[in-house]
Amino acid sequence: MLILLLCPLFLQSQELPVRQPLNIEAEQDSTRIPVAEILPDLGIQDSVVQDSIPRDSIGKDSVPEKKNFLEDQIKYKAKDYQKTIRSENKIYLYNEAEVYYQDTELKAGVIVIDYEKKEVYAGRIRDSTGTLTQAPYFKQGSNVVEPDSIRYNFDTQRALIWNSRSEQTVGGEMNVFAEITKKENDSVYFLHEGKLTTSKNLDDPEYYIRVRKAKFVPKKKVIAGFSNMYIADVPTPIAVPFAYFPMSEKSSESGLIFPTFGEVNGRGYFLQNGGYYFAINDYVDLAVLGDYYTNGSYGFRTESNYAVRYRFRGNFNFRFENLVQGQKGFPDYSRGTTYNIQWSHSQDAKASPNSRFSASVNLGSSRYYKDSYNQINTGNFMQNTLTSSVSYSKTFPGYPAVNMSLTASHSQNTNTETISMTLPTLQASVERIYPFAPKSGIKKGIFQNINFQYSLRAENSFQTTDSLFFKKEMFEDAKTGFRHSIPISTNFKIMKYLSASLNVNYDETWQLKTIRRHDYDPELETVPTDTINGFDRFAQYSFGASLGTTLYGTVMFDEENKIQAVRHVMRPSVSYGYTPGFDQYYEEYIANEEGEVREYTRFEGGLYGAPGRSMSNSVSFSLQNNFEAKVRDKDTTATEPKKITLLNLNLNTSYNAVADSLPWQPLRFTGNIPFFDGKMTVNFGGTLDPYALDNAGRKIDKWNIDNGGSLFRFTNANVTTSYTISSKTFEGSSVDRDNDNTASGGREDDLFGSSMDYSDGRMFPDDDEEEEEEEETKYYGAALPWDLRLAYSMTYSNAARQNEISNNSLMFSGNVELTPKWRVGVSSGYDFKNRGFSFTQLRFERDLESWRMNFSWTPFGNRTSWYFFIGIKSSMLSDIKWEKRREPDRALNR
Repeated sequence: MLILLLCPLFLQSQELPVRQPLNIEAEQDSTRIPVAEILPDLGIQDSVVQDSIPRDSIGKDSVPEKKNFLEDQIKYKAKDYQKTIRSENKIYLYNEAEVYYQDTELKAGVIVIDYEKKEVYAGRIRDSTGTLTQAPYFKQGSNVVEPDSIRYNFDTQRALIWNSRSEQTVGGEMNVFAEITKKENDSVYFLHEGKLTTSKNLDDPEYYIRVRKAKFVPKKKVIAGFSNMYIADVPTPIAVPFAYFPMSEKSSESGLIFPTFGEVNGRGYFLQNGGYYFAINDYVDLAVLGDYYTNGSYGFRTESNYAVRYRFRGNFNFRFENLVQGQKGFPDYSRGTTYNIQWSHSQDAKASPNSRFSASVNLGSSRYYKDSYNQINTGNFMQNTLTSSVSYSKTFPGYPAVNMSLTASHSQNTNTETISMTLPTLQASVERIYPFAPKSGIKKGIFQNINFQYSLRAENSFQTTDSLFFKKEMFEDAKTGFRHSIPISTNFKIMKYLSASLNVNYDETWQLKTIRRHDYDPELETVPTDTINGFDRFAQYSFGASLGTTLYGTVMFDEENKIQAVRHVMRPSVSYGYTPGFDQYYEEYIANEEGEVREYTRFEGGLYGAPGRSMSNSVSFSLQNNFEAKVRDKDTTATEPKKITLLNLNLNTSYNAVADSLPWQPLRFTGNIPFFDGKMTVNFGGTLDPYALDNAGRKIDKWNIDNGGSLFRFTNANVTTSYTISSKTFEGSSVDRDNDNTASGGREDDLFGSSMDYSDGRMFPDDDEEEEEEEETKYYGAALPWDLRLAYSMTYSNAARQNEISNNSLMFSGNVELTPKWRVGVSSGYDFKNRGFSFTQLRFERDLESWRMNFSWTPFGNRTSWYFFIGIKSSMLSDIKWEKRREPDRALNR
């Protein structure tokens, strides 16, 4: 983050003498001078020469020992020669020379140690082609400088550095260049004619910020005078009189967030997403952002991230916008407000094994994603649903264990603007208990397998709209209910092949509100209904039994065939269910002036429904079919054939023995067929009805075959499938999905296009990941990385002889990397029924090394818009950008 200080800032530094880089071309000398000639009291030690007299054997002298001019020993070495000239008190090191002193490390082509002046000089050498090589590498502590030449004083630790380069890793790499650098101490450098850039091309950066004079504190800050940007060595008008560049090693520091300038139809010019970032501490931060439009609209946002390692992490965002459309006094003038709240919290699984707290909240105004000028979230706009859940669960260990959870949830339809909320939902259950099972061993038989469980569910539910959300009327219409359930069941085997089960369920429902209906009042011309506040309850029970088995059939083929065997697995089952009618909860009333008598129950409108009026005595039938094949594996080293699934097909229906008419339910079938080794699955389903229709299209109690038709009427069917493929598919790799729009509740893919949140810097993340190794360039037949996602859906309806395909659509999204730097993408779809394209978005992206350029375009429809962005990737300089956009016409979305 670049923070520009608009107040005067005076930077004083000593005048730096201009010197030429030190490039010593040492004369080749075939004679090595032994370094043993170096006086031991100079404090210089060679790795080869050691003193033969142990220091411990020297006795103490009453005269204080004279302090050496160096506080530590200097260690050095070189590849070609090490030459000592005693008359000059200098040591010359040539070719891959290295010097170590305390925490200072120096490497260069040639190094000269002047122990008279306590200085060291380092420079480059020329190779056989005349090219200067082995530039100095200077490291002190954790600070690294790579200059052309350097002059360093061991005593004062000051240095003069020519053409230095220093990498500061903060928010992406920041590289600091300077023609002349004066090092004052370990933490302060003065720069003359410096360059700051995040470019990875250190020799020829594609852009840089030129600073004439600057004070540089490594890994903390750079304070500079007049600074301006150069692109390809061409100066630009982007300049400031004073500049401050924070380079803290911390993850972030507090500072200003500069706004985006622009213009939008209907609101005029704007300043958007400007504010301040607070780095509160290592665990939580806060960003406060705001917008202002010249027509009077405004908005503000607060965004916070928090994390405690090994315990929890999350983020919280609140967004509010005051929207003004048109000009006051004109017919199209409107005014309104929208808001949105997002909260995500996740707990580390190791933090507390017996309790867990989590949150995923996305609620607010139903029109937020349609009217907000701060983002284009197509996924949320087209899905029309916002959901939230905040839950706490706890387990009380022991026997029997008790599980409890407390949840607040919300579901919102942004089209109808209706909201369903439970605040809260309490669920508690006791571990399943086997009272007759042995304490050890396997449970056998009907008696030992008897088990029961207890569960409680309590809810406080609200049904409201946007306009009444969290107002008095919302709480007046609340519904509260409690349901207690005790299921008792057992299972056993019959003749070894049949699996049987028996179950009895007891449910009891508590309500805090009931109703009472009176007879028809002719004066009021209605049936008066009273709401009674108070506790009331009703109970229901049911009985069930089931019987099932598994049948196998296998067809074997010759081992030479590709298909070696086909197996068919059938799982037929029949179940019986009985639920009595609970007439005791029903009463009669006169419904109209004709004296018509009807029945009602005082529990109508309850949260868990009303007790059943009619008895149910039904038998259900189901059949699961699974077809598998064993095929010869393409891998010749495989010892076993490969097993694949050919088809899954499920059938089910039921018969109600006490129904007055139409006792058979339609035959429902569902299934799926996998393709391409399971990478694509076609899901299908349909309904077959045995009963006929009359001339008005109503179902009658007569077989369809007896009415001149077939055995069954094909009433409806549906087919869905999706498939993801890319160039990596043919290489045996998985498909990468880097377009994730779930941060604000959208889709996890880009079938609805990529959402754009202009206030979220994560839209264009830093490329701080390790670069992959560059592959050899292929000029002919080069492979273009690509990916493609498909989603198809079709629905057929014929319940009342309409015989139509009610839905038939294909959605697709794909991306192609034309070059390593150019990427294009498209998201669209086609509605075969309405014969038109669905939401379409075109995307273009250009990687400009240190910069990124993006362009997205929605060419038609009521979401027509485009967005262009070019800016620096690094988050540190993310304020250096230019963006332009045309927003969708909000009037078309109302």
